[in-house]
Amino acid sequence: METQTIGDGKVVTIHYTLTLDSGEVADSSAGRDPLAYLHGAQNIIPGLESQLAGKAPGDKLDVKVQPEDGYGPRNDEAVQKVPRSAFPADVDLQEGLSFQAQDPNGHPLMGTIAALEDDEVTVDFNHPLAGQTLNFAVEVIGVREPTAEEVQHGHVHGPGGHQH
Repeated sequence: METQTIGDGKVVTIHYTLTLDSGEVADSSAGRDPLAYLHGAQNIIPGLESQLAGKAPGDKLDVKVQPEDGYGPRNDEAVQKVPRSAFPADVDLQEGLSFQAQDPNGHPLMGTIAALEDDEVTVDFNHPLAGQTLNFAVEVIGVREPTAEEVQHGHVHGPGGHQH
């Protein structure tokens, strides 16, 4: 049987470790199922996806992803002060607390509390890894054809993929 290589429309499974330039491990699939994604469907950051194209099971690579090809540069305008009254009264607000909100169009928006002052809360809506250079150590575990349902939904189902 011919070995499949990674290309658009393929289901890819990888093991990875993501470290920051500081050496801190930010994420890893070690000890878990490998990550499964649909290549070309924008399921993973573009800088990693582009480097995996053409690879095959068994391939190992180190990929350095600059912020613009990862979670983007930090945006100072995404840090905002909001009144404490914008949060439910029964929530114990603490620095570092992450939460989901909605933008004016009703789309989900993740935020992190950066600072608390009397009746004002400083919220950072940047992705926690925005502005960071991402260093991935990746091993390609498998490449397969997607199911019709995976193509229709635009993501992988099952272990390491999305569960409905």
